[in-house]
Amino acid sequence: MQISKREQNILILAGLVAAAFAITSLLPALQSFHQQRSEAIEDINLQIERERRLFDESMNWRSRRAEVESIEAELQNQLFVGETAPIIEANIQRALTQYARDSRISVTSTRLAEQLEGDGWILISQEMAFRTTDAANTINFLQSLEESTPRLWVSDFSIDRTRNQFSGSITVVGFARSEG
Repeated sequence: MQISKREQNILILAGLVAAAFAITSLLPALQSFHQQRSEAIEDINLQIERERRLFDESMNWRSRRAEVESIEAELQNQLFVGETAPIIEANIQRALTQYARDSRISVTSTRLAEQLEGDGWILISQEMAFRTTDAANTINFLQSLEESTPRLWVSDFSIDRTRNQFSGSITVVGFARSEG
């Protein structure tokens, strides 16, 4: 069967209308699909970047945590322990006199220790008078206090020289956690 010229023009026009309809219908759908896909890719890239940043931060936090735990352990070694404040005072006095004896310093007197409590901590202050014939002994004594474990901190120090002898006084403080 033969198609006339007019039928051919109608079919071409119908094809053009169908193509125009298809283009106007499919183009927005394709644009919407492309937009959704682009947003999904962008969202995935943001999630990947966030996960990488979290991973990097977690490594940083792990190292900081290990560092803090190390510092905490070091600080725990600097604290005196004892069931009661008088036991802690005795431990501080014993350590102080032992460091003096090891440095060849004669202890002439010790005062009664003073304590100060607050916020779960006890600060104990111990004063001691001493005498030595060699200034180097005093330096050794101060170095041993600086390296002491548990740590004794020097809060006051004085020394005088008379003829062939050095005499002075020292006040040290030690810290402990209060149990109550």
